Amino acid sequence: MSIVLVGLVDSGVAADLGARVAVESAFVLGPGGAVEQRPATVDTVGHGSSMARTILPATPAVSFVNAQVFRDSITAPPLVIAAALGWVVEQGARVVNLSFGVRQDREVLRRACAAARAAGALLFAAAPARGPSVFPAAYPGVIRVSGDARCADDEVSLLGSAQADFGAHPATIDGRVRGASAATAWLTGKVAAFLAEQPGAGATSIERFLESIARYRGPERRVADRKEAR
Repeated sequence: MSIVLVGLVDSGVAADLGARVAVESAFVLGPGGAVEQRPATVDTVGHGSSMARTILPATPAVSFVNAQVFRDSITAPPLVIAAALGWVVEQGARVVNLSFGVRQDREVLRRACAAARAAGALLFAAAPARGPSVFPAAYPGVIRVSGDARCADDEVSLLGSAQADFGAHPATIDGRVRGASAATAWLTGKVAAFLAEQPGAGATSIERFLESIARYRGPERRVADRKEAR
């Protein structure tokens, strides 16, 4: 079984997860407007730790490339996120978990995602089940993930909708985060487990794998205010 490096662009990780981190760094916008790289600190927001704890149970072969971009809330300048994404790919992350979304397209983030994909990284990003698209999920080649209430924590749905490609359980393993962010972490864990067993698999093989294990196909629908599977 091969070790899979998973890029976690988020708020960092809690102290008890430190043993599962291969390398880490924090990224902030300096006084002059340039991105500065600093030592990572312990996660005080809790979001990144919830994502890490949700990814880990899928396989013991995961090590994180921890890029800390969120400090007091789940917001950061796109320039900072772009720098962190480039860094995790440089460190060898094969899979990158992007459990967040911004409403407006930013060229710097678009270019960073394109460069990461060109380098062979697999990007999994949170996408809302309804409403306008968000970024980076809406960029070409990024796998869009939404929360799907039909899915148990070990299940995946093949949505294939205008909103998202796949769905997964809509709550983190510790229950702290709900929605597309949580679902993205579950799917990242599934893919990391697959790559641990099939390290040479490419993007097409991974998407076929996810399609093959999908418990549900097509989006959720509401009938008389009740969610049902198609």
